[in-house]
Amino acid sequence: MKLLLDTHVLIWSVSASQRLSRRAARVLQDPRNELWLSPISTWELVVLSRKGRLTPKEGMDAWISAALQQVPCREAPLTHEVALASDAIVLPHRDPADTFLAATAKVYDLTLVTADDNLLKGKGYSVLVAQ
Repeated sequence: MKLLLDTHVLIWSVSASQRLSRRAARVLQDPRNELWLSPISTWELVVLSRKGRLTPKEGMDAWISAALQQVPCREAPLTHEVALASDAIVLPHRDPADTFLAATAKVYDLTLVTADDNLLKGKGYSVLVAQ
């Protein structure tokens, strides 16, 4: 299975794994599955840091580097195709980051692992409930 991690799923995988459902934790730890991360999630982490909602002692660059060593992910690039596919994504809100994550999942045929109710209610892409 090819899995796109929502930003909070990466955070939970690194520092709060008890927040993941048993199924999500098992799927994320299965070496047969591919884990993917969008640059949008990296951007969201930077924004969370700037707002003071995520304040790693070692700094955000070091935290992200360590997180990607602990939870190795392939990069799911933000491409023109992803941007165009975002127009077909139906979400109950207008968060552009969520729209890009959903479009990324659709374009790369990934299952989005999330606990975000808005993304779980979206249409046009696969999801796995993380919590």
